[in-house]
Amino acid sequence: MIVAEYIIETPFDLDVVATTIAGEQSSGTFVRVEGETDELRARAGAKVLSIVELESYSEPSLSSNYLNLKGISGPYKRAKIKIGFPQDNIGKNLPTLAATVTGNLYDLGELTGLRLINLKFPNSFRKLFAFPSAGVSGTRKQMDVQKRPFFGSIIKPNIGMNCEQIADLVETLCEAGVDFIKDDEICANPIHAPLKERIPAVMSRVRKYQDKTGRKIMIAFNITDETDAMRRHADLIQNEGGNCAMVSMNWVGLSALQSLRASTPLMLHGHRNGFGGMSRCAALGMSALAYQALYRLTGLDHMHVHGMGGKFCDDDAEVASAARDCLTPLSDLNDDVVLPIFSSGQWAGTLPATQKATQSNDFMFLSGGGILAHPDGPKAGVTSLHEAWEAISAGKSLGEYAVNGSALYKALEFYGD
Repeated sequence: MIVAEYIIETPFDLDVVATTIAGEQSSGTFVRVEGETDELRARAGAKVLSIVELESYSEPSLSSNYLNLKGISGPYKRAKIKIGFPQDNIGKNLPTLAATVTGNLYDLGELTGLRLINLKFPNSFRKLFAFPSAGVSGTRKQMDVQKRPFFGSIIKPNIGMNCEQIADLVETLCEAGVDFIKDDEICANPIHAPLKERIPAVMSRVRKYQDKTGRKIMIAFNITDETDAMRRHADLIQNEGGNCAMVSMNWVGLSALQSLRASTPLMLHGHRNGFGGMSRCAALGMSALAYQALYRLTGLDHMHVHGMGGKFCDDDAEVASAARDCLTPLSDLNDDVVLPIFSSGQWAGTLPATQKATQSNDFMFLSGGGILAHPDGPKAGVTSLHEAWEAISAGKSLGEYAVNGSALYKALEFYGD
């Protein structure tokens, strides 16, 4: 049984509404129909597993024309409910899983709020779907980075540079000492820097650097596109000696990611841009935990969780929860943890909070401006991250550890205390 957990809001009886939700998303509809036998309901009907009533409100979180037409008003009761869905209703079909646990629920007139907050899968269901090709341990092995986080950067300016300019910046970042470099989510296949030219131009510099130093660099090219194009882009990355591709998860969707995972051994770096549209309203959409559960079934290796004290709307507790969830297996079948990616306004000063959030060194820490805008240049920006990690490892504050004039000292001075 697949267990979905929700927060609902409704003026109706909670038991009745929970039963409606279970029926609407399994064998039932608003009236009993011919052929809907007791045996069919027992076999295919979803079940209400628990209802925990929460607070009530005098005003609804969301409007409902259904309630307005019927003249129904508050109080509007909230509850946490769990619904169990038969696994056989879904089979090996990820889009149908999403349709089952969300689907038309967001449109039900009886509800003035519904948020999917978590999903739990039995082992028998989890093993139907892809596992990461590398995940945390595989990324460490390929990159030869141990006992510390991965430090990376983003191509900045986000978009507008041509292929040679991007290759120049990649070379600069390699020389600066980053482990990882990625495209911005809005730079996929622009006319001025098409992937068929950009991938070879960048990888030629990366190969040259790796041959010279023996140090491995991972580049995540943004191949977000329609499915066949993404396969072609992934093949080109592989042919050029690359090992990672970035995809904007929400805009290609679950099925395209499944197809991409099945067609390439590359590590897949999942960017969740657009997730705020699903999550910022507390009464609607889904939590990061539920969202991540769905997309982790595609076999992603890395997943963005935003950043601690960053420039986006998430509070630190939400970011920390999403990161820890990435490092937690989806079932009792291990080896399916994914590497959490921290980004958005990150610099040396936010690294201690990131380590505290994860209680681990298994994360990737991406700094765009935190490296490229360092007053002493990108190399000093990368050095400031390493010095911040040394401070954390020594149990000292950044201010205590920073030597006057050091890269970390300059970062604290420039970006803020």
